[in-house]
Amino acid sequence: MEHHVYFWLKDEFKNDEGRARMEAALTELVKSPNPASGHWGKPAATESRPVTDHSWDYGISLKFNDLESHEKYQKADPIHDAFSGGHREMWAKVMVMDLD
Repeated sequence: MEHHVYFWLKDEFKNDEGRARMEAALTELVKSPNPASGHWGKPAATESRPVTDHSWDYGISLKFNDLESHEKYQKADPIHDAFSGGHREMWAKVMVMDLD
């Protein structure tokens, strides 16, 4: 399964210091042992079309070998807990989309 999360930063974190903090946190998050692989990024510079959304600031994509690994990541992963607990105040909006 795949776990995709999109983050919109609060205005006060849309600066060099806030972006560096978010990028360092995402880099640590992909080191979690539960996903089989993962990466993060910013919106690609693709053409604006009615079906594209470039409004978010950061996205992360994690691939899990099975639902059990995903559940462990969500409920008992200290790296995930540190990320969500330590940076939540930065986010104006978060959207999660999971693929089977």
